[in-house]
Amino acid sequence: MSDDGPEVLIVGAGPAGLTAATYLARFRRRVLVADGGASRACWIPLSHNMPGFPSGITGDAILRRMTEQAGEYGAVIEGGRVESLARDGDGFLARLNDRDLHVRAVLLATGVVDRHPDLPGVERAIERALVRICPICDGYEAIDKAVAVIGDDDKGVREAAFLRTYSDRVTLIHTGAAATLTDEDELTRMGIELIRAPIDNVTLEGDRVTALSWGGTFRSFDLVYSALGTSPNADLAEMLNARLGDDGRLFVDAHQATSVQGLYAAGDVVRGLNQIAVAGAEAAVAATAIHNALREADGWTVRD
Repeated sequence: MSDDGPEVLIVGAGPAGLTAATYLARFRRRVLVADGGASRACWIPLSHNMPGFPSGITGDAILRRMTEQAGEYGAVIEGGRVESLARDGDGFLARLNDRDLHVRAVLLATGVVDRHPDLPGVERAIERALVRICPICDGYEAIDKAVAVIGDDDKGVREAAFLRTYSDRVTLIHTGAAATLTDEDELTRMGIELIRAPIDNVTLEGDRVTALSWGGTFRSFDLVYSALGTSPNADLAEMLNARLGDDGRLFVDAHQATSVQGLYAAGDVVRGLNQIAVAGAEAAVAATAIHNALREADGWTVRD
């Protein structure tokens, strides 16, 4: 990166942020990616629906390859969290690692934080693919298996219903208050077992999960899914009063632009489907829109 500093700041070094970094660097833009660490993609034990990898690929490998690709074209990736973001004339002022950055455009690829069940060893269970967080990603691997879904509201019902595509042995373990479950009749209609009980303990035995949760009774499952939802990382957008949905995620237009001029967003922090392929597509759209907006501002587009 030249002494002029970055033109575009990308906040987040997950699949969306890294895809945008590659595109913008190839557009010959000066790009800085703020890597806050621990993208949720690194939790992926083995993805079988990542295009181009029929035998599967780990989340770590995806991030490693994408980081290398972005760096090859000159994108700079810097560890650290952006502490604040404010308007600065036609651009933005960001605080990163005890210094101020003046940039012309910002892409938020900050993602979400999963609400994991409060279970002993849950991180290790996710790494071993025994506790899963994305039925869209890996519901195929649940075919004809005993599946438990942990939920605390009607989202658990919807996720259990989604998994009925793959197995007729689906159990919803509802850990929330009784009033938060309003679709019990639908569970009965679809043949989904309902257990209302907190989960006290989890033991991992080989490739199975055993949950001790009610009356001292052990139940074994091949797979356990968490349907406890996510929390968007949208604090920086809120600092700029960007429009958010009821779920806290960002509204964007067809070019991934937020309600704040010059501020774009892509990936899981945007309202939509939490998928790497979707994040990459959104990032490509956003990066192209950013480049074209800067070209227009500099007089390098054809005037009507």
